[in-house]
Amino acid sequence: MTPSGQNLIVGAGTVLLVLSLSPLSAAAPSQPSQQQQASLPLDELVVTGTRTPRKVSDTPVRTEVVSGEEIRKTHAKTVKEALENVPGLLLRRVHGKSGYEIWLQGLNADRVLVLIDGLPMTATTGSSMDVSQLNTLAIERIEIVKGAVSAQYGSAGMGGVVNIITRPIPEGVVGSLTLDGGTYRDQNPSGDPNDVAKRNARAAVSLGGSHWRWRLSAARQETDGIDPEPDNWARPGDAVERSHLTNRLEWHPGDGHQVTAQLRYFREEAGSRYVLARPGNPVNAGKDELAERWRGTLLGDHQPESGPQWHWRLVHETLDDTTSKFTPLGRFDHRESTHTVSRASGWTQFQPFDRHQVQIGTDLSRASLEQYKDGVSELSGDGTFTRNTREGWLQATWFATEHSELVAGVRAQRDSDFGNHVAPKLNGRYELVDGPDIGVYLRGGWGVGYRVPNLKERHYRFDHSELGYVVRGNPDLQPEESDSYQLGWGLNYRKEAWFEVNAFLNNIDQLIQTESDPSATENGVQVFEYANVDRARTRGVETTMGWQFSGDWKLSAGYTYLETEDLDSGQRLTRRPRHHGTLSLTGGTPVPGLSWLARMRAQSSELVDQESGAESPGFTTADIKLNQSIGDHLTLFTGVDNLTDEQRNFNDNNDFGPVSGRFFYAGLTLSFGPTP
Repeated sequence: MTPSGQNLIVGAGTVLLVLSLSPLSAAAPSQPSQQQQASLPLDELVVTGTRTPRKVSDTPVRTEVVSGEEIRKTHAKTVKEALENVPGLLLRRVHGKSGYEIWLQGLNADRVLVLIDGLPMTATTGSSMDVSQLNTLAIERIEIVKGAVSAQYGSAGMGGVVNIITRPIPEGVVGSLTLDGGTYRDQNPSGDPNDVAKRNARAAVSLGGSHWRWRLSAARQETDGIDPEPDNWARPGDAVERSHLTNRLEWHPGDGHQVTAQLRYFREEAGSRYVLARPGNPVNAGKDELAERWRGTLLGDHQPESGPQWHWRLVHETLDDTTSKFTPLGRFDHRESTHTVSRASGWTQFQPFDRHQVQIGTDLSRASLEQYKDGVSELSGDGTFTRNTREGWLQATWFATEHSELVAGVRAQRDSDFGNHVAPKLNGRYELVDGPDIGVYLRGGWGVGYRVPNLKERHYRFDHSELGYVVRGNPDLQPEESDSYQLGWGLNYRKEAWFEVNAFLNNIDQLIQTESDPSATENGVQVFEYANVDRARTRGVETTMGWQFSGDWKLSAGYTYLETEDLDSGQRLTRRPRHHGTLSLTGGTPVPGLSWLARMRAQSSELVDQESGAESPGFTTADIKLNQSIGDHLTLFTGVDNLTDEQRNFNDNNDFGPVSGRFFYAGLTLSFGPTP
């Protein structure tokens, strides 16, 4: 792009920002239209907690939602960006990688299950999912269930579930193209503040008839990284290129029946640069990584007008990951890993009696892992390990009265390595006040969490002898178990204003952590091993509130207080801030088609090391987003991320604040076909 084109992007963004902050934006909000009233947040339908479509305000299993409208208005390109303003949800950088993982209610990403349309994915690191690798192009909404209270999900969902719901294909011919780019100004790796250091392109086209529908979507993301000192070799923010391609086909043979086939391809190339700290002789070094994911799914939903519903799911996914490190002397540590996951699922729903609903389902799963370093397996034994799981679950819903509902569930699991386990669940909701204007309710849940050690924790050997340490798996690990309690009270006024407070408690036994093995340490190389070493507790209170006081104007806020404790040492768990808050305000302007959104996130300091008591400082960030619609098929948008320019001190190993500083961007979306 030419310098004039680069300046145009920054200039356009500045103009729109000035417009939004002008006195025009303080004008009185307009009255909501019927379409806007129909999209009230509490009327959003969710399925993750019970598999039955329920409104957010009515579901007995507490579910939080990031709507497709919010994803669009905030210009989120990845699931990581879409989840940034969810109260109590922490996004942590994946250790040793450029991506981000999800922590819920004080439980880390190894214990959070990330799904697409209710089906599992391969963990990017072998343990957790990098949600910055997931594009938002065809996402209808994202649902979050915290804690181990739903019988719908088994091992790995002990901390909660994040379910990404994809958008169905509409009838007619529909298409869209989105282009945007932005700059980190003086932190662009090129050293040119006007360089477009981050670029995105997304496109989709669909053809929909009454029986057959098809959609092809693609996305490309490129970032040159982030570099506060472009003249130095080290670059704190990695250079990343991501490509996404999705092909989806739907068959609608009749009312209530649908079969969906989908094939996804993902490719990521990432490059990091750092300095190896060797006394008197620091060495410039780096790492290149290539990740490729293939995912195929086949889904069937059959809901006749009378009689039982039947649903079935098939998925197979393969993730290949290759990394190599380098210095001026050459390349080393060439690693190749392959992760696979396969699942066949089926469930039925029927109503045996009035006020009773029953669901019965089964899941058959298989996972495998193999990994090599310089051609030699890093896993014990023959170098390839698999795990097979058979699960059955039952959920019974009793609508006891017009104002009360009880959901009891149980999930039985048979693992090829750990045998049988049964996990009961119980949820309920009671309407204290159900008036035309005021609604008040109680909602609570209890569930037993259960997580078997993954293949990486049991069989992996991570040899970093050149850096002074080795991490090895432990085949004798035992499953983790937990008790999860959720209790909430909520109030809403005409579904336009709402307040909810939810208390939670998670007790975890046999928590898997890494610990030093002094007997195995030799030649100055420390050996760490996975072990069942800890009992832990996380507890706290989450509050959310909001007010959609007109169709264009909405205020929402959330606050989470979190206490954590290692029950063996009595100390706080690391990397969990006590306080976390979010604030969002969306508004319109007298300028036709121009709307704006401002968001703020804040967290307190967090413990980094139990022995030294070192802490990472708290921080506050803010974003501003603008959208200008021109007719039905063109939207211009711009924004500033991290307006406060909060950024970690890269010379302080205990500072885990934001990696990226202030970021300016602008873009446009062109579309054709019927609008929703």
